[in-house]
Amino acid sequence: MNITSQIKQPILHEMELFEKKFYESMTSKVALLNRITYYIVNRKGKQMRPMFVFLMAKMVSKGVVDERTYRGACVIELIHTATLVHDDVVDDSNRRRGFFSINALWKNKIAVLVGDYLLSKGLLLSIDNGDFDLLKIISVAVREMSEGELLQIEKARRLDITEAIYYEIIRKKTATLIAACCALGAKSVIDDEIQVENMRKFGELIGMAFQIKDDLFDYSEEAIGKPTGIDIKEQKMTLPLIHVLNTCTSKEKSWLINSIKNHNKDKKRVKEVVAFVKENHGLAYAENKMVEFQQEALLLLNNYPDSEFKSALILMVNYVIERKK
Repeated sequence: MNITSQIKQPILHEMELFEKKFYESMTSKVALLNRITYYIVNRKGKQMRPMFVFLMAKMVSKGVVDERTYRGACVIELIHTATLVHDDVVDDSNRRRGFFSINALWKNKIAVLVGDYLLSKGLLLSIDNGDFDLLKIISVAVREMSEGELLQIEKARRLDITEAIYYEIIRKKTATLIAACCALGAKSVIDDEIQVENMRKFGELIGMAFQIKDDLFDYSEEAIGKPTGIDIKEQKMTLPLIHVLNTCTSKEKSWLINSIKNHNKDKKRVKEVVAFVKENHGLAYAENKMVEFQQEALLLLNNYPDSEFKSALILMVNYVIERKK
């Protein structure tokens, strides 16, 4: 049994029911929309976000989930899917999880409108059921994700990202949605603000570790679906590179910045940058930081009694930093 199946084991029933509810939550009277949403549902990823919602809800409530939990998981997945559809348009990407992206098959205009539709369906699912507390958690995540992406674009132009700004970008861009999953899972079944905030923090820390792991893939030789050095080609400042920029000599720093700004399409030069970052301990530094976030997250689970849900969450936390793609 692979890791994802092991994590899903305690929530198999919930995930099966969730898939039905998720598809229902997207239905429309417009045939074209239904064709596209059917395509989306049949090319789903690992579904980590709804898994976080259900595992968290069951851990804090000793195994209870209700309709609010299902709605929360559907809203998160609707909004996450909307952002992926929009991201593919922004990045002019033709592939998503090995399949053609929506914009590749139906063009940008339709992809943007489908993203808007999914976003509105998510918001209405909460409003129509009076889940305003859950809606607030999700709306904050959407705002922060947009801010994170724009902050990254702004800083990439100037290549002046400090480590603190990098953490702020990944907290908003990636970690905030996982934080929302965990807060929402807890909030759907209990009304204890301290516990909900702890679980939000847990999700945020996992999200930080998750993004650093993604950054490390840029220096990996293994086939993971994105070519080595792609972040450098796209002028994305990641933690291994930021650390090396902050610790190398001024001459080396100007060579690095010049390489990223002016030679980022030159394969040989990109390889040299990757090698330089590895030699100057950029990867080791980032790996240590990733483990720090992971360990801090695990501490937040210590107050909960052992259960299959807690074990699955711990497995998920470890999977985040040990995954191969």
